[in-house]
Amino acid sequence: MTDLPSGWKPQPTSRMCFVCGRQNPAGLHLTFYDDLEAGQVKVPLNIPDTYQGYPGIVHGGIVATVLDEVSGRAIALAQEDAPFWMTAKMEVRYHKPTPTETPLTAVGWVEKLRNRSARVVGEIRRSDGTVTASVASVVVKPSEETLREWEQEQEFWRVEEERRKAEEEAQS
Repeated sequence: MTDLPSGWKPQPTSRMCFVCGRQNPAGLHLTFYDDLEAGQVKVPLNIPDTYQGYPGIVHGGIVATVLDEVSGRAIALAQEDAPFWMTAKMEVRYHKPTPTETPLTAVGWVEKLRNRSARVVGEIRRSDGTVTASVASVVVKPSEETLREWEQEQEFWRVEEERRKAEEEAQS
């Protein structure tokens, strides 16, 4: 999607995450954006038929996965120093079928922030604003062991556009 609002700032992506991983051959390859004005994380998406359950309808597991990611990433807006929290509990509601091959927007935000946990929520919306699915989750700070394991992947966590610009500048 090229016509993004000017206030949207891209979030970093990883190497192999199923949702955002740049190098995951089976992944969704989504790019998430901070909409600082709205206090939300947003992702424009168009889910291919490859991820359907019934013909023309996104599989419910994929819907839940997108909602988990967009709502969980909202914690980065509230906690810049510790953006990697983990889902402890998630409740998904399927309001209407989520269509494949259709422009959609997933939106996530923090509803309540505590010291070691937060309640995050999210929705998938059609272009007319109709909510097809929503989520309410509890996310928690990960253990020190999990954070240590993350360190080996940290160098791959970046905004791809920024990396490309830096490489181009280094070559000139």
